Amino acid sequence: MTTFNDRENAFENKYAHDAETRFKIEARANKLLGSWVATEILGKSGDEVTAYAIEVVKADFEEPGIEDVVRKISGDVAGKISDDDIRNKHAEMLIEAQKQIEAGN
Repeated sequence: MTTFNDRENAFENKYAHDAETRFKIEARANKLLGSWVATEILGKSGDEVTAYAIEVVKADFEEPGIEDVVRKISGDVAGKISDDDIRNKHAEMLIEAQKQIEAGN
């Protein structure tokens, strides 16, 4: 029974670790996306970029998935970029965020 319990605990620990990593990657991607929108689309700089990026990260807690972030950004950019462009940029940022998290940054 000990071997079974050890395997079960290892599986649960791996699941928890993987879930935490996914959360970190999503949050980092949203922060990167928010920073990109703030600088490239909205023309913000300095502390305004950081503040906006945090707003985007917080927007992701409204519902599962990316649509809450898309709605937030779409409302803020007033048609300067499309929802599809936001989703595509988020996909790029997910890749970058994963690289950063895996590198320990």
